[in-house]
This record gives sequence, C-alpha cells and structure tokens, in this order.
Amino acid sequence: MGVTIAIDCMGGDHGPVVTVPAALSFLRSHPDANAILVGREEALQAFLGSAPSEFGARLRLHPASEVVTMDDPPAIAMRTKKDSSMRVAIDLVKSGAASAAVSAGNTGALMAISRFVLKTLPGIDRPAIASVLPSMKGHTYVLDLGANVDCSAEHLLQFGIMGAMLVAAVEHEERPRVGLLNIGEEAIKGNEVVKEAAELLRNSGLNFCGNVEGDDIYKGSADVVVCDGFVGNVALKTSEGLAQMLGAFLRQEFSRSWLTKLMALVALPVLKRFKRRVDHRLYNGAPLLGLRGVVLKSHGSADAMAFENALARAAEAASNRLIERIGERMASMKEVNA
Repeated sequence: MGVTIAIDCMGGDHGPVVTVPAALSFLRSHPDANAILVGREEALQAFLGSAPSEFGARLRLHPASEVVTMDDPPAIAMRTKKDSSMRVAIDLVKSGAASAAVSAGNTGALMAISRFVLKTLPGIDRPAIASVLPSMKGHTYVLDLGANVDCSAEHLLQFGIMGAMLVAAVEHEERPRVGLLNIGEEAIKGNEVVKEAAELLRNSGLNFCGNVEGDDIYKGSADVVVCDGFVGNVALKTSEGLAQMLGAFLRQEFSRSWLTKLMALVALPVLKRFKRRVDHRLYNGAPLLGLRGVVLKSHGSADAMAFENALARAAEAASNRLIERIGERMASMKEVNA
C-alpha cells in the first residue's frame, strides 16, 4: 500500500476551493497514494463531484468542526481548537492512519501543534523549517527559515543533519554537500556561534563544504545551506522580493512602446521557459524537520498547482523514510560522541 496523506483542507487563504482540487489531481498523478481530506464535511463535499466513485477507498473524508485561522495565536490554536482540521490531520499522523500531513494554515500554529502532538526525535532540540530554492545547478535546500530565531552551534549542527537526510530522502543523493551560511568563506569569518557550528559540522561526518555566502544559495555551491531562523527568513523574503521586482521590471520594459511589445512577442517562448524555471509554485512545501512524523507547510496563498506540489513532496519524504533517516543519523552521532 502506498503513502497516505492527511490534508488540512480548511487552512490557508483559500481553503477547500484550492486544497480539494489539488488533492484530487495529486491522486490522479500518484496512483499508489491515498488521501484523507480533513475539514468541515459540507465544505468539502461542494468540491468533490464524482471523486468518491472515481477513487474509491483511496479517498476518505475525516470531519473536523473547527478551523485554525491565520490570525490565531499558536497557543490558543493548540489549547482551544482540538477539533481543528489542522490538529486532526496531525493526530492522524500520530495514530499511524496517515504517513504525512500537509497544511497551508497558520505557520506558528502548525509548528506548535505538530511539536506538541508528535514530539521531537531523540537528539533533536528544536524542529526547523526547510525549503527549496532554485539555483543554477538545480535547487538548494535552506534551513531554518523562521522557526528558531536564536540558535546555538549545536542547533545548527542538528539542522545540517536534518537537511542532509532530507536531500538524501527526496533527491536520492546520499552524500549531499552541506554549507554553513556566513559573511565570508574564510574560517575566521562570522560570530562565535557560527565558528563553533562550522567546527561541529566539520567533525560530524557530513559532507561539509565549509562556509558559504548568500549568493552561493543560487549558484548551487551546496545542496543544503544551514542558518538560524532569523537569517534564513530574511534571506527568503529578500529573495521573494527580488523575484517580484525583476518580474515587474521585465513587464515595464517590454511594455514601453510598440517596438518593445513586438520584441516581447518574439521573446515570449524564452520568457515562458524562464518563468517556469523560477516559478515558486514548483518549490512549494516546506517540511517541519525533527518531528516524529512528516509534516509539510504549504504557502498560505498557494494555488492548486502549488498545493499539489506540496502533497507530492510530502509523499516523497514519507515513502523514502525521512523520519527514520534522521533518527538513525542522530543515533549514530550519539554513539560516536559517547
């Protein structure tokens, strides 16, 4: 039997209008997968159509009476909304009914509920949010992206291990290159935490390629780039803003005159290919690493294509033993240091 994904269908900016069609498309493209749609049953039924007869036992509905909104404080969402679609989806992972959970809902609430319900793996102090960004050589995984603002050197080491196991699981690269984000490549650069983290990573047995700078993320100098959540979130939001600015500049320049509009028409095939290569929807789905279960966070404003990609990413992580890989690596590290 294939993987089963529990889907928080009520979360995000759009809810079932996006999550249900994305789930159905995911099932069509992954004939061995199963899906559990979690949410208010009447809201889900409105978008199912003939899906129950099309997919049979591969598609199930699981009712949940509450919804975690994007404005709910994480503590309130965790303590008072125990029948929310987000909480129920994560409970299904804990019980073993689902292999993974995916939500486009409130990030803080998702992290808090996931950590409370699933707990962290042995040896992991803090879960981290990882995401994938395009690079000249394919793509680069970056973590942490905002879950942990203040980190110790030991935390950064754990992020490196989790990131390496993620790439090994979903990219089938058993020895991914791990870089530490810094203000320079030299060993003397950076604050004391980063210097200590570099030493820990160097002696970890990982394929540590040393310090990397911000531009190395897009050069593809490393498969995994490690940083604390403050730096990672700033880097991510800066990248998103830069992409939006470049897109706006291109539209402005190609619309200046009839000649530039004609040039845009001629360049249209190239522009479409460029857009596909940098389309953020292709990279949607950020795993919360370090938990005793696979949980992925989709972008809140994701459309059906982006949300389907998050579901596919969750299925890949679950089917390739992401949690077991992290646990095994942390256990081996403990034995070495014993």
